[in-house]
Amino acid sequence: MDIALFMTLLTIGSVVSSLLTQAIKKAYENAHLTYSANMIALLDAAIVGGGGTIATFIFKHAPVNLTNVTFVVVMIVATWISCTIGYDKVIQTIGQLTANNKE
Repeated sequence: MDIALFMTLLTIGSVVSSLLTQAIKKAYENAHLTYSANMIALLDAAIVGGGGTIATFIFKHAPVNLTNVTFVVVMIVATWISCTIGYDKVIQTIGQLTANNKE
């Protein structure tokens, strides 16, 4: 896997995982259930980031070896971090902008 492919997968995985995380959080809120946003994001990252990387390896006919397994694990962690940090910072910025406009 080269850096361009890694960054492409990370970008797509982060966006999809962020959207899926927010959809699940809204569903929990509408059902009045408690949840851990970080754990939801982690599960989404494992499914989206790990699954997307595995699917890419399958389509590219990449061998199953320690290097590729390591890439899957790294992609899960990177997707989880970017999903968690990215969405929270965007919402915080929007909140600050709307608060400044109201004043």
